Amino acid sequence: MKILMVCLGNICRSPLAEGILKAKLKEKNLNWQVDSAGTSSWHINSLPDSRSIAIAQKNGIDITDQRARQFKTSDLEDFDLILAMDADNYNTILDKASKEQAYKVKMILNYSYPNENRRVPDPYYNDGFEQVYQLLDAACDQIIKFHHA
Repeated sequence: MKILMVCLGNICRSPLAEGILKAKLKEKNLNWQVDSAGTSSWHINSLPDSRSIAIAQKNGIDITDQRARQFKTSDLEDFDLILAMDADNYNTILDKASKEQAYKVKMILNYSYPNENRRVPDPYYNDGFEQVYQLLDAACDQIIKFHHA
């Protein structure tokens, strides 16, 4: 299973989602691949936001090996599952997807809150990193449960 986490800049939400899921997969000895990307090009090659790094470290996860990259159309071919953090990014990804690829694109919080299309709030301006961590942590548990039945 190859999973791609996608947000806008790939410095706050999707790096946390990548780090959390990788840590859980390692605990469960599951050999899935996880990556993250942003739909914008603002932060290419940047480290995750220092506040994302801090909340991950507080929870025993190191995400300092990650570097921001921009989502590319080939990701739709390369990944089995593409998880968007909010509707804007979901729609941006779907616009690039063929009809055959669209089924791979999902809203990440639908794993915790089925069919509600809830967004992971962007903590960049409001400093809501703890809330984002908790939302993503719960969603990652459900992702594993759903895809490793």
